Amino acid sequence: MIWDKVAGFYDLAENLYNGKVYGQLGKQVSAYIEKDDFVLECACGTGILSVEIAENCRKLISTDCSTNMLKRAKRKCRHLSNIRFAKADISKLRYQDNQFDKVVAANVIHLLDSPEKALQELERVCKAGGKIIVPTYVNKEKSGAGIAVGILERIGIVFKRQFHYSSYKKFFQELGYVDCEYVLIEGRMPCAIAVITKNKNETYRNG
Repeated sequence: MIWDKVAGFYDLAENLYNGKVYGQLGKQVSAYIEKDDFVLECACGTGILSVEIAENCRKLISTDCSTNMLKRAKRKCRHLSNIRFAKADISKLRYQDNQFDKVVAANVIHLLDSPEKALQELERVCKAGGKIIVPTYVNKEKSGAGIAVGILERIGIVFKRQFHYSSYKKFFQELGYVDCEYVLIEGRMPCAIAVITKNKNETYRNG
């Protein structure tokens, strides 16, 4: 798996190329987390967000499909007692319906063959009235794929789709997510954050 291969230098590469965004993302996401929250994080990677989320919540389960990424994340978060790590497939989560107050999935939607299916799973496990927080790297408006995308694809990280901030918002709107707010972190490679509030009047979106 490509993510097992890049785990050892992932943080270094992120900080060298896109450190401003990488640093701000955790603070922006953790601002949505409250002290009594039970949180699920999918695609936690090396745990850069896990640290800040766990410091703000009651309990956090952080998951990833990569064994080596999870090892890195565990080391980074070893001083925290309210976090548990597990290997998981974002499109087939083994958690109960309506279980988590907040669900976070950072920088993974653009890598999936079926992001709609993953979003259905995130929504399914989130409590009614809870929030689904989905940060994703985007290209700058009026530009094509950035240099970083080309480099990543050459080492085997394939972008199934690419977004600009405007097309990212349109992606969620076309899926029917209307109760949604958006934040853009500007930088060398910007990051758009979609924050969906799960409708209290429905169990989850059936697709």
